[in-house]
Amino acid sequence: MFPHHIFMKRCLQLAEIGLADVAPNPMVGAVLVHEGRIIGEGYHKKFGQAHAEVNCINSVKEEDAGLIVHSTLYVSLEPCNHHGKTPPCSDLIIDNKIPSVVIACKDPFSKVDGTGIQKLKQAGVDVLFGILEEEAKELNRRFFTFHLHQRPYVILKWAQTADGFIGTSDRKPLKITNDLTDTIVHKWRSEEASIIVGNQTAVSDNPSLTTRHWPGKNPVRIFVDWDLRLPSTHHLLDGSVPTVIINQHQHHHDGNNLFFQIPQKEDLIAALMKLCFVNEWNSIIVEGGSVLLKSFIEKGIWDEARVIVNTSMNTLSGLSAPELKNNRLLFKQQSGNDSVSYYRRAD
Repeated sequence: MFPHHIFMKRCLQLAEIGLADVAPNPMVGAVLVHEGRIIGEGYHKKFGQAHAEVNCINSVKEEDAGLIVHSTLYVSLEPCNHHGKTPPCSDLIIDNKIPSVVIACKDPFSKVDGTGIQKLKQAGVDVLFGILEEEAKELNRRFFTFHLHQRPYVILKWAQTADGFIGTSDRKPLKITNDLTDTIVHKWRSEEASIIVGNQTAVSDNPSLTTRHWPGKNPVRIFVDWDLRLPSTHHLLDGSVPTVIINQHQHHHDGNNLFFQIPQKEDLIAALMKLCFVNEWNSIIVEGGSVLLKSFIEKGIWDEARVIVNTSMNTLSGLSAPELKNNRLLFKQQSGNDSVSYYRRAD
């Protein structure tokens, strides 16, 4: 008999394939096992489409169909018990007479939150819970943060020189990262729901905040422009991607652009967190500038930070990089002359 964690590990591997495509839903993987042999497997591929359990059962070959009623279903998240864009997976399991289910962790979504497990047990299904639970929660950290804290998972990102500066004193654009790192950054963007920069970065750098160097979806672009001074010729106002312009004066839609009014500047982060929650943007990358990044750090509203250091570039003066507080280093990777460090909040 294979240990349960072997099959659950496979569930997590499958689930992760959906990283860039299933939000705001969680990533979920499922495998169906008969006497130590996987006879079906699947994962949630795209938001609004079939869940992992459906794809798993549908993958069973015709010659193995009769084994379903004698098999164990492994799934990385509690099967849903409500009608959303798809029917409840708990009903699917019961209808297919699957006798036992092994689950990594409960679903924190209020419409599920234990009711899927309860329904399976009431129907006589043998349920084992908690296999690779922490690994499953880590995989879906965006989803868990969103539902447990009613805000998006916040990722801080910046690039700095070897001597600790993110820009020049005259605020002219400074290219710090190399082309390989740029590709990595665009991959990061494709994996998150939204991205934000402050006013000075929007004006000085004229960023696009798209995934043009990676074949993935664009995040919703957000930028701060309190007095609506960004030139209409800048990329962020080109209408190519859904974009939110945070300002003090207007609240209206203009094509792909939403002018979102916040009366008081000091309420920016709280209003931003609410905006993301209401729109089900379960993650956000804060790409700068320095003032905005430091605001998130000072308020302690961040979950992860990705800091790129060009180890061969020194400017001797300029805009100082932010300093993280209460952090722990997860790991580092090298990208040419760029060193990329991944941090998590320690508290």
